[in-house]
Amino acid sequence: MSTPLASRTLQDLGPVAQLRAGHLPRRLVQMTVGLVCYGVSLGMMVGGAVGLAPWDVLHSGIATHVPLTLGQVLILASVVVLLAWIPLRERPGLATLANPILLGLSADATIALLGEVDGLLDRVALMVGGVLLCGFASALYIGAQLGRGPRDGLMTGLARRTGLSLRLVRTALEVSVVLGGLVLGGIAGVGTVLYALAIGPLTQAMLPLFTVDLPASAPGRDDR
Repeated sequence: MSTPLASRTLQDLGPVAQLRAGHLPRRLVQMTVGLVCYGVSLGMMVGGAVGLAPWDVLHSGIATHVPLTLGQVLILASVVVLLAWIPLRERPGLATLANPILLGLSADATIALLGEVDGLLDRVALMVGGVLLCGFASALYIGAQLGRGPRDGLMTGLARRTGLSLRLVRTALEVSVVLGGLVLGGIAGVGTVLYALAIGPLTQAMLPLFTVDLPASAPGRDDR
């Protein structure tokens, strides 16, 4: 008998326990599809050109000063963020390592395929579709329970170390990266605001549908 959706929970598993917790083939496929869709959603917002996700405002700002694509900047920025995990003692997972690579490559591929989009309605449709797809993609990859992405781990690590709420830490981080991105010439706009307001509720609404039900006493749950 399957577990009711409402009672499925995300478990705090170490990297080895994540792989041993069961349903691994399904979870690997779900993680991969989720991360690729996430990158596609970011590329759609770039094509819409009416504002990017907060971290991509920073990435786009950096990209204006270096001979790298947005996706390449995203990958390198993720490595820097992961270095901040060391003092925070966050535990990585397979999704932690796959996140920047799949996001960066799929975002660049989507941007190349879309090219320059004309027409305000088309651009708005891309932006809204990108936000919706990102909520779906987030629920997919998080629900696979194979680890946090670099930026999510930074948020949870800072919240745990400082004692501040996740909402406050996330807001502070996203405001900081948007401001930094704007200083560097990044792209912010209506899409940035829509993303910030909608991504949390969208992910929360869809997460129960895609959270893989794992045993409460998964083997090795406390491994580091």
